Amino acid sequence: MYRDIYGNNRKRKMLLVMMMTLDASVVLCLPQTSGVGELLSVAGGGVGAVLEAVSQPTCSLILLTDGTTSPSTILKEESVVRGSPWGVGVFEVVVDGQDANETLVLLSHLLHQARQMKMVGNDLFLSQVRMESRCVRVVVTSHDLVFLATFAEWSLKGRLLVWATKLLVVTSLPLPQLHALLSSHWTFSMMNTILLNLEDTQPNLRVSVYTHLPYTPEGAQVVRAASWTPNRGFALTAGRLLFPPKFSNFHGATVNITALPFPPYWDVLKGPDNTTRYSGTDYYMLEAIAAALNFTIHVVPTNSWVEVAKRVEERVSFMATVFHNMLPERLERYDYSWVYEYGSLDFSMAQPGIKPQWQSLYYPLTDVVWAAVLLALLLTPVVLLLIIRVDEGGNNDVKITVGTVVQDVAGMLVGQNLPQRLPRTSSSRVLVATWLMFALIFGSAYRGNLTAFLTLPKYPPRAETLQELVSTADRITMPPYGAEFKNFFSKSDSQLFKRLGQLMHIVPSVNVGQQQAVDKKQAHLDTRRYQKLSIAKRFIGTDGTPKLYLGRESIIPGQSAWPIPHDAPFGPVLDRCLMAVIEAGLYEQWSKDLLFQAQVKSRKGQQQQHVAKKTDSDSSIRSLTTTHLQGAFLLLLLGLGIAGITFVVELLILRLLQASRGN
Repeated sequence: MYRDIYGNNRKRKMLLVMMMTLDASVVLCLPQTSGVGELLSVAGGGVGAVLEAVSQPTCSLILLTDGTTSPSTILKEESVVRGSPWGVGVFEVVVDGQDANETLVLLSHLLHQARQMKMVGNDLFLSQVRMESRCVRVVVTSHDLVFLATFAEWSLKGRLLVWATKLLVVTSLPLPQLHALLSSHWTFSMMNTILLNLEDTQPNLRVSVYTHLPYTPEGAQVVRAASWTPNRGFALTAGRLLFPPKFSNFHGATVNITALPFPPYWDVLKGPDNTTRYSGTDYYMLEAIAAALNFTIHVVPTNSWVEVAKRVEERVSFMATVFHNMLPERLERYDYSWVYEYGSLDFSMAQPGIKPQWQSLYYPLTDVVWAAVLLALLLTPVVLLLIIRVDEGGNNDVKITVGTVVQDVAGMLVGQNLPQRLPRTSSSRVLVATWLMFALIFGSAYRGNLTAFLTLPKYPPRAETLQELVSTADRITMPPYGAEFKNFFSKSDSQLFKRLGQLMHIVPSVNVGQQQAVDKKQAHLDTRRYQKLSIAKRFIGTDGTPKLYLGRESIIPGQSAWPIPHDAPFGPVLDRCLMAVIEAGLYEQWSKDLLFQAQVKSRKGQQQQHVAKKTDSDSSIRSLTTTHLQGAFLLLLLGLGIAGITFVVELLILRLLQASRGN
């Protein structure tokens, strides 16, 4: 008797037996109970024959009974022990007089203990049996349908079984009840399960071995795989396997899956006669797998990503065929297929606009070049003036002033006509020719760089990393499934991720998030391929320039796969098919093709809109705006201002001179 966490007295016996060989000693002293009429004592030969047939050198056995078989019976059945060289663990639940709810509670405790058992050598450790034991066989013995149904339910919740774990159910049921039991529970119908049914008593004792095949040419059916009698021993039925593969061929059966539109991975299109067609890289991969395994795809209707995953948890859907990032919170609810995609989480932001800057006239040349030009402009008039003074000699009639020389040299630099008033001596001609050559080269370089700079202006720096994102963006959006990511980031030890979680807000879709990123100073988080396709479809300017860019650094360059139910028996077959598609390069090629098609379609649409708006006066030449030429206008205004001030000063000086003369 013991008191459980609910405060109720319940009767339970849990016995652990450790045996390494036929002559191994018993670790725990076991009570001696009568074996008369015990199920395993009658059908033990058949159980032992099956275990020996599937035995491996590292196999251990977990035996679960409802009290109809005592542990002492295990010791008498040498064939059972011989088929389990790494040991036997016996768990017994006495359920006399208890209802189904009490049985549920008992089994929940018991399966937790069974799942934690691991046997190595002569020591008994607690660990996850199916995660660390190399080979595990589970035998359940009971006459009680309620007990067996409860075990089927709690073996799923307790995650006791995987496909590699072979389950043997030993019972004695009428065939109609046996068929109903095998067909109505996932553990018995889908998992690697056989049922040993005691169909007669001495002297005509016979044990038949049944298994449920969910997918055959005739549909789901229960078949007899083998039989055992004391006289003839164990015999397989012709054409049958003891533990047959159940998912190598679905024989055209319908397989439920869940998915929502998530281009380029999964998209819903309208076909002829209002039919629904599907497209996308993940759909193409599912289609290839369906062809290889011979099943028909049925998309279960869902309204949200939460419901997509929920149907997988409930085993209504075999898989969610749109990749999901692997997060710790999600692993508590479902498993994943083979990782086939590195679904990085990336951010998109609006391209930074060009700000009007008066420095646009200054940027084409570096500071050093401008300093060298200024120095040349100062030195050349001085040298030319010295040459002129030497050539003039004592002739004071024709004398060129300093201002004239400076004006002419500056005029030649900016491309004015060659002045005729300069002296025509050889030395001055050489200097003027040199200066003209310099002015030609300088002017050509400046004009070329200025043209390039105005047509391809210098953009402000943009956010490319997570650090720059959280310091630049005022708000970060994500679709509804981003609530899990927000929770994940908020619990992180990294201050960057915590800040990211604080900035995150949920929006209805990627279109809404990216449109807000264009209109406001914010970013949108989603997968890189999805955002690339969305930008190519909806956020391309008339000149072909994207309105959004993707940051260089990914937020989470994590692994991604398809969600499948916990311990799904079809997982190994699905993984092999996924691996074949990925290694063949088909997935990447499909992705490139879809992106190229979206880009071509978007460009055609933009060109059609441009042609529709184009008039006779339109030109294909890109026009410059005041944003580009602000420097030129500022220079003009500065010149006009200086000229105006000079004009006013000259008027004042003139009036002062006139006034002084009048006095």
